[in-house]
Amino acid sequence: MLVASVANSTAETLRIATYQTELQARGPGLLLRDILKETEDVQSRLQTILAADADVVVLQGIDFDLRGETLGALNAALGAGAYPHTFALRPNAGQPTGLDMDGNGRLGEPRDGMGYGRFAGHGAMAILSRWQIARDRVQDLSDILWRDIPDPLLPVYDDGQPFPSFEVQQMHRLSSTAHWIVPLVGPQGQRISVMAFHATPPLFDGPEDQNGRRNADEIRMWQLVLDGQIGEPPQGAFVIAGIANLDPDRGDGRRASITSLLQDPRLQDPTPAQATARFENAGPLRLSYLLPAAQISVTDAGILWPAPLDDVSTGRHGLLWVDLLLAGPS
Repeated sequence: MLVASVANSTAETLRIATYQTELQARGPGLLLRDILKETEDVQSRLQTILAADADVVVLQGIDFDLRGETLGALNAALGAGAYPHTFALRPNAGQPTGLDMDGNGRLGEPRDGMGYGRFAGHGAMAILSRWQIARDRVQDLSDILWRDIPDPLLPVYDDGQPFPSFEVQQMHRLSSTAHWIVPLVGPQGQRISVMAFHATPPLFDGPEDQNGRRNADEIRMWQLVLDGQIGEPPQGAFVIAGIANLDPDRGDGRRASITSLLQDPRLQDPTPAQATARFENAGPLRLSYLLPAAQISVTDAGILWPAPLDDVSTGRHGLLWVDLLLAGPS
């Protein structure tokens, strides 16, 4: 539903986008190399971001490095001054644990990280922004333990014992990649908090449904935040932005979690039933979401697909965007 609003002298439209780039590489430093070499898949993603002309872009599938060189190179490739503010934190993806996190009896594999990853920082998140980032007010909820949230859906064996082990469940974080609350400040003092996340796909596990359960609780995390049970609820305007990896109507997963989020009266859904990804076998699926607070005026929304659609180098995900009318201090 698109909501009309009467603009005032301090109102300004913010276009925010979320985009699963799928640019993550098979080893550390390789994405930076690809950006500098201007490979075809990198150019495809850059062209899509530029075409969207969003003020804020929440990116997934961007490898993290401590000095920020990869994100810096990507931002520079968009053109001088395109996004004066960038944000990224070390994700759970690929963070070593030294434990058998998936219960297959082997150690040191990608699924033995705190979140799936071939190396520390593999397939992380980042934010590009024309609005200032209030870094001193950022909340990083990524270190919250899965067992510590209310009513966690922790996996168990048939006999009720913790899967894959008690030791794992004692230190297992909920976020497979990250959950951030990032406050932004506009040119006229407008304020909005971006609640960014990237949930694990509810696939690639066994009958214990470890990934399906984790995916459901990663999605439910935002309602727990809004309820005041985790972290601090954002003050004023906010928007949930990221990839839930769960379609409310099709595909695998515990759909009740995304249905509950979409039906939460504190939120609005500007793009209902809009597929955001296309897969050869599974077909079109709604996996990415932009869910503004119910009180925000939404003036437009849509999805931008990389072209050409039949070129695998363009990726399987579209860039989802929404225009929000935000007023500054009166």
